[in-house]
Amino acid sequence: MAAANAVRAAGRRTRRLFDIFVAEIPWTVSSKELKEYFSQFGSVQRCQLPFDRDTGFHRRYCWIKFSAPEEVQNVLQKDSHILEGSKLALQQQIRRRRSQRKSQSE
Repeated sequence: MAAANAVRAAGRRTRRLFDIFVAEIPWTVSSKELKEYFSQFGSVQRCQLPFDRDTGFHRRYCWIKFSAPEEVQNVLQKDSHILEGSKLALQQQIRRRRSQRKSQSE
């Protein structure tokens, strides 16, 4: 139980390092396809697409990490992103320094 909680906490910490949160991903789209799609805007370092252990399907959202901030802006400048007929919902992740997080929690 404690190990599972530690893994979840580590996952929450690493998600802060991602640039974009993507939701409304069709069930049929894979991590590889997402990485290929977003690579047209820049160099994708990582694509984290979580899966549900019970169903075996992904949870229809992911986090994308790019190499440079300009690449993130390239993605956000496009009006809509459509994969397999479905419009993706994108949200830029805000990166905060540790000192900022500590002062906000106090």
